[in-house]
Amino acid sequence: MNKNKRYSLLTVLVALFGVLITTMNTNCQTTEKKEQKKKEEGQMTDKLTEEIYFGNGCFWCTEAVFQEIKGVVSVESGYAGGSVKNPTYRAVCTGETGHAEVLRVLYAPAEVSFEELLEVFFFTHDPTTLNRQGNDVGTQYRSVIFYTRPEQKQKAEAYIAKLNSERAFPQPVVTTVEAYSNYYPAEDYHQNYYKLNGHEPYCQVMIKPKLEKLRKDFADKLAK
Repeated sequence: MNKNKRYSLLTVLVALFGVLITTMNTNCQTTEKKEQKKKEEGQMTDKLTEEIYFGNGCFWCTEAVFQEIKGVVSVESGYAGGSVKNPTYRAVCTGETGHAEVLRVLYAPAEVSFEELLEVFFFTHDPTTLNRQGNDVGTQYRSVIFYTRPEQKQKAEAYIAKLNSERAFPQPVVTTVEAYSNYYPAEDYHQNYYKLNGHEPYCQVMIKPKLEKLRKDFADKLAK
């Protein structure tokens, strides 16, 4: 290969290398912009929504209740407040893990206030029975609110004090208000339980009447 041909080949290789570097830089910048956009969108979502964890008995029943409330973005059944990592349903049912069956409720404060959620929470289960809801007995069925913001704690405690002072229930409210801790989503077959199994006897006997009461007493708070 003569000198001119070698020079021409080198020129082409340098040009191709330059194009490759430019393309890589462009792709990196595009990726960074996309990641930044996702981050900004995530921050925006965080500002528009808040989360609260409610323990009010069997989550099969209570999940169905909060799924119907206007302003509730999502509801997930899970376990919170215990000392065991990644607990299973069977383990939680022994009452030895310390977890309560709870709902992770993601809601939009612009559409539903925390006080409205508290009202639904307290009047769709019995907050006066310690570690029990009907035939479901054990600490895993305790009435509890796991707050994620200081103002939620203040409002929940004030609401309980009001309920007790007004004797809203025959017995004092025993619901505890605790800081969010050790939450784990429940197994997949627990999620959307009523929607997927509404025809089953348990759902017809235990959940359907609760939903009928909700639709009657809280018609103005239901999603359309």
